[in-house]
Amino acid sequence: QLQLVESGGALVQAGGSRRLSCAASGGTFSSYAMGWFRQPPGKEREFVAAITWSGGSIYYADSVKGRFTIYRDNAKNTVYLQMNMLKVEDTAVYYCATNNDWRTVVAAPRTPNAYKYWGQGTQVTVSS
Repeated sequence: QLQLVESGGALVQAGGSRRLSCAASGGTFSSYAMGWFRQPPGKEREFVAAITWSGGSIYYADSVKGRFTIYRDNAKNTVYLQMNMLKVEDTAVYYCATNNDWRTVVAAPRTPNAYKYWGQGTQVTVSS
């Protein structure tokens, strides 16, 4: 059974940086497209970023473009989200997600329904 475990969430000051990690186990990580989503308090889950198995295609939400970077280390079965210039509105629970059918993710990388497996989430709180 594929499992995803996020880590790295914390309380951060606005303007600061934080790196989230998502470790995968139980599957062939190197063949999966991976995504990061977040759910701000009282709001729906929203897309943040996604990356194909090779890193050849990367997608970002407009709200994080230029500030966040998604990358992966297939040798460590881990995908990362480097978050810079954090804003109060980045406060959310952050989730990583994947699907063992990479074509489903690539067809709709910004859509939560394209992902089959989700981590438990990690809280990022940005203070002003």
